[in-house]
Amino acid sequence: MEWVNETTVRQFVFLGFSSLAGLQKLLFVVFLLVYLFTLGTNAIIISTIVLDRALHTPMYFFLGVLSCSETCYTFVIVPKMLVDLLAQKKTISFRGCAIQMFSFLFLICSHSFLLAAMGYDRYVAICNPLRYTVLMGYGVCVGLVAAACACGFIISLVTTSMIFHLPFHSSNQLHHFFCDVSPVLKLASHHSHLNQLVIFVLGVFVLVIPLLLILVSYVLIISAILKIPSSVGRYKAFSTCASHLIVVTVHYGCASFIYLRPKSNYSSSQDTLISVSYTILTPLLNPMIYSLRNKEFKSALRRAMVQTS
Repeated sequence: MEWVNETTVRQFVFLGFSSLAGLQKLLFVVFLLVYLFTLGTNAIIISTIVLDRALHTPMYFFLGVLSCSETCYTFVIVPKMLVDLLAQKKTISFRGCAIQMFSFLFLICSHSFLLAAMGYDRYVAICNPLRYTVLMGYGVCVGLVAAACACGFIISLVTTSMIFHLPFHSSNQLHHFFCDVSPVLKLASHHSHLNQLVIFVLGVFVLVIPLLLILVSYVLIISAILKIPSSVGRYKAFSTCASHLIVVTVHYGCASFIYLRPKSNYSSSQDTLISVSYTILTPLLNPMIYSLRNKEFKSALRRAMVQTS
């Protein structure tokens, strides 16, 4: 990918937390603790899934991949943000900004398609339980993850290339704490409606299509659950989907607010607040929602701790 760009802008200055200058050291401590806790819980989830054979099922395979994905995309954003909270000069090079945007978009787009794959897994488990092991074999699971990553790679490559081949002749002050699409695009000297339309369509593809697939899966799941005669059976069936539904709601709610709205409604302060939620808080909550409140996982964690000790 060629990054030649006739521009006077060689670096960007982050202004995401400039209005909170007196609180930046406190924010550093809070975000650092949250980040370390997130890394620790995701490491526990991944190692437990790998060590305990009882968790070698499609659902926990996807959960392990999800934990890896969240660890990686927080690693792309949070360490640089922590450094900037203590630094006087909060800058990033033009090329570094492009790499950060590409990496983040690749991981977050793959994350969206991965959630759709997890919705399909729940559909097969509840609606076709007798054929579950056949329909969701190891090869199928790996293929779904590979397809999610391929879609994320293509979309992030196209989006990043379009943005960073635009001219940047004016301000280099980025009203955000990382190189996201809307703040960077706002700094471009000029960009055609075609560019903006293509980026919006890609955002629709990443968010709306996976969400529609998830909704279709859950319509079929709910209809199957309602046919279960016992209330205990219905509760058990729905409880296996509740965690996924919560994570889907948070992920698509935040991402849709950021990426699926007209440029005229852009607000740097709102974007910063929402971005903090899905880059720092959501990766913290997801492990607890998915695993640490799951009885099967907690039993496996105890067994893994006994084995390692």
